[in-house]
Amino acid sequence: MRKGIANSKHAPIFETSAAVAALSAWSAVWVWFCYRGGYLTYYGDAEAHLNIARRILDSRTPGYDQIGSVWLPLPHVLTMLLARNDALWRTALAGSIVSGIAFVAAGVFLFRMTLRVFDGRAGAMAAIAATLVFASNPNLMYLQTTTMNEPMFIATLLGVVYFTVLFSDTQSWSAVCGAGFAALCGTLTRYDGWFVVPFAAVFVLIAAKRQRVAKAALFTVIAMLGPLYWFGHNWWCCSNVLDFYNGPYSAKGIQGSAYYPGLGNWAKAWMYFRTAVRWCAGTPLAWVGAAGLIACAAVRKARWPALLLVLPGVFYVWSMHSSGGTPIFVPDLWPNTYYNSRYGLALFPALAFGAAALVAVFPVRWQRATAAVVVLAAAAPWLIRPRPDAWITWKESQVNSEGRRAWTRAAAEYLAPRYRRGTGIITTFGDITGVFREAGIPLRETLTWDNWPHWPAAVARPDEFLWEEWAVAMGGDPVQTAVLRAGLRGPRYELVKIIMAPRAPVVEIYHCCIGLTRVDQNANTIHQSARSQERLPADEEQ
Repeated sequence: MRKGIANSKHAPIFETSAAVAALSAWSAVWVWFCYRGGYLTYYGDAEAHLNIARRILDSRTPGYDQIGSVWLPLPHVLTMLLARNDALWRTALAGSIVSGIAFVAAGVFLFRMTLRVFDGRAGAMAAIAATLVFASNPNLMYLQTTTMNEPMFIATLLGVVYFTVLFSDTQSWSAVCGAGFAALCGTLTRYDGWFVVPFAAVFVLIAAKRQRVAKAALFTVIAMLGPLYWFGHNWWCCSNVLDFYNGPYSAKGIQGSAYYPGLGNWAKAWMYFRTAVRWCAGTPLAWVGAAGLIACAAVRKARWPALLLVLPGVFYVWSMHSSGGTPIFVPDLWPNTYYNSRYGLALFPALAFGAAALVAVFPVRWQRATAAVVVLAAAAPWLIRPRPDAWITWKESQVNSEGRRAWTRAAAEYLAPRYRRGTGIITTFGDITGVFREAGIPLRETLTWDNWPHWPAAVARPDEFLWEEWAVAMGGDPVQTAVLRAGLRGPRYELVKIIMAPRAPVVEIYHCCIGLTRVDQNANTIHQSARSQERLPADEEQ
């Protein structure tokens, strides 16, 4: 290690560049591993994020409205140009690139912030330990290969912490702007970021030695541009400024009135969240990091980073208790399944910083050994069980996607050789869009419920306005209803494929049989495929 790093609060260019290079290489290794395993779109949300980014530029009605109204827009906007490339879209590497860059940025922010908080050699060893702990967690490393937005939010959170610590030291306006911009990006990535803004604004107000109100106001104005924009966007698109919160596709709307553990019960909310944290971070790091966060109370400059980094955890416990739309299920608590368990990563940056603080508070002669022990303890659960099903983020995505992956592949294999460009497919959006990505069919070939005014006309008067040659439906959805209504005056659409997978909805593929040349000249393939329902075994994708 160069001598300069131990004697300065500023990370020299060489050390920062080395951190960027090492984190980038490590990210690329994980992307390659998960790409080879076919894991990049195991999460249904990852598939959806990728396809939302694609439809902004590739849709029957491309444009601004395709951003949607529930998921915050920054990840989709940053991904859309990459997703426009057919190869990056079909392989899902478009999302991997964006998430990988976010992971690298998060690691660098953590490294530089820790180095600044703890002076001298203690800061150097603490920064190295924090970065190694951060990069050794397979749950985070898997997510940074996907289009999930957790890596990007972690980067924005650590950016806010870094720039506010920098401001505390320098009192510079540029640090205020940096913190405000990082917070703005966070508020456009996840709603957790909205919760962080007022606390960071209060810190700027307290930490400023001159022009306190002006500096706190500047930070607040920049950061609040995100929520204000999103209120306006929801009003413009949905005539409801809170559509993201209480609309039909919001988390609250999807959850409905269904009970889950923690709703209205603080003790259970905390129990389920802390269990998810243990699964995501590993038991050793949970204890080591918690001890380090407590030790931060003895280091004045470490108190603020520790407080800010635990705020996302506070947000999730509060949300589980009060909002009715944020359940967390883990395999060792009722109902013994996987759902939103990745939310446990909300405290992972705090635990990594706590581990670093523990290194920094030890005497100098023990710091190198302490750093080694802390890093090995954090990595121990994953070294003992070095396989994907020990990583709860991977396991959650794998278990919950078995049926979807099976019917997606079967439908894509059926459509790819039969579909002719320009003939059109009426379908919905969401999970079913993965069929067209795998089949290599551009989204502009599809008519979905995001394409206005074409969609409402087609489903309201399918006998006059439904002109697509193909239809891909799930039992009981608007597409199936429209196809059946289109045939009231005589058979118009023929059911040519039924795909059934365990614990998954039935997928039906229809082909227009009036005035069009059959795609399959072999009558057996068309007629028998509808009569023989394809049943996919539960373990087909194992």
